[in-house]
Order: sequence, then structure tokens, then C-alpha cells
Amino acid sequence: MRYEELTIEGRNAVLEAFRSGKTIDKLFVQRDCQDGPIGTIIREAKKHGVILDFVGRERLDQLSETKKHQGVIAYAAAYEYAQVEDMLKAAEQKGEEPFLILLDNIEDPHNLGAIIRTANVAGAHGVVIPKRRAAGLTATVAKASAGALNYTPVAKVTNLSQTIKDLKKRGIWFACADMDGTPMYQVDLKGPLGLVIGSEGEGVGKLVKENCDFHAAIPMAGNIGSLNASVAAGVLAYEIVRQRMR
Repeated sequence: MRYEELTIEGRNAVLEAFRSGKTIDKLFVQRDCQDGPIGTIIREAKKHGVILDFVGRERLDQLSETKKHQGVIAYAAAYEYAQVEDMLKAAEQKGEEPFLILLDNIEDPHNLGAIIRTANVAGAHGVVIPKRRAAGLTATVAKASAGALNYTPVAKVTNLSQTIKDLKKRGIWFACADMDGTPMYQVDLKGPLGLVIGSEGEGVGKLVKENCDFHAAIPMAGNIGSLNASVAAGVLAYEIVRQRMR
């Protein structure tokens, strides 16, 4: 099911968006304006696990398209999020070992869209992103995915490290992109696998990295020591494809 990308402004509009079941990615609330109606909206946001950002009126004025935000603006996802369980079921139905791509600190929508595109053509069963410090499923992401978002499910989880721990109990191994890791050609990337990609600047977070089974490095022969996150995802994803074809 697809949602239009929406910037929802005004107390009644935002509250109705929650009550109608729209997928809200983020809620901006004026920090000095938390009366009864906005308090109700905040409770709805917390109930649905939505990221809350308390900001000054000037910031809301900048974000507002109508200039009648009444102290609250919500961003709704362009597409509905899937569940990780859906991805595992899809792999089972195809008779394939699960192949997931998990993203840590990927906040650029173009990178997210490009990775979803790579996930689709490499045969991954889905992409997993955290609720915080991650781009949401906006129209920009959809465009950058070149239509792949229509076919490749994306799940949003509260805690990426805990998700990895839970999936490891189900027999899935995890390899993260790490410049200091073992060259990827020497890492066994066959079988049920989750590939973890971090941002170009920060890489994979410490706790997430500690929960991974393998640290795979892409060989670098040039003068620049890193790759764009979406390019790194493509290189590692196709090493997984190569090993699975043996």
C-alpha cells in the first residue's frame, strides 16, 4: 500500500493522521506550546513510536508550507513500512536463504534510495533501517530507488542492535562493512546473512558492529580511503551474490 508523501500541519489534521493509521515518520512540536490538544498528539506519537522533535516557533515557521501549523507539523512516509518477519517469510516462500541489508546512520535520502535499488537487483529480501538517525521513505527516496521501493520491503526498527541479536537466534549471520576488517574475498558470505552498512563519515556504530559476526573490508587501491555508502553496499552485495553462485 502506498501513501502520498505529506507534510501535515495543524492540530486537527495531525491528530486525524494518527487516528487514520497513516505512517508518521517524524513529529515537530513547538517546545513552549504543549496544551491539551498538542498533549494528546504527543501521546499518540509516543504510542506509535514516532520520533519527537521539540523545536522553537521559528523552526516550525521555516518548515511550514501553510504558515498555519498551530505548533505542530508531522511528516508522513511516502510508502508503508514492512515488518522484518515479512522479509523472512518472502525468503522462505522463494526457497532461498535470507539476505537482508541493514543500514546504520544512513540519513541521506539519495543514498537510501540507491541502496534499496541495489538490494532489489541483488536479490535481497529487504532493507532494515532504525527509527533514529535514518532517512525515511520520502518521495526523494522513492525516486532514487528507480521504482525498487515498489518491490523491496523496508522495515523500520526501534533498536538495530537488538534486531540483530533477535535474528541471530534465528540462524542469521551478520557481516558489517568495516575498513579495518578482513578483505571481503576472504569472508564467508554464503548462507543466511545480514549485511550491515554505515554512513561514509561515521561507519557502523560501535554497538552494532560488536554484534556482527564478520567485519568485511572492501580493498582500496587508490588515494581516497572510502566509498560512498550506496556504492559500498553495491560492492559488498555483489560479493555476496558471487559467493552464492558458487
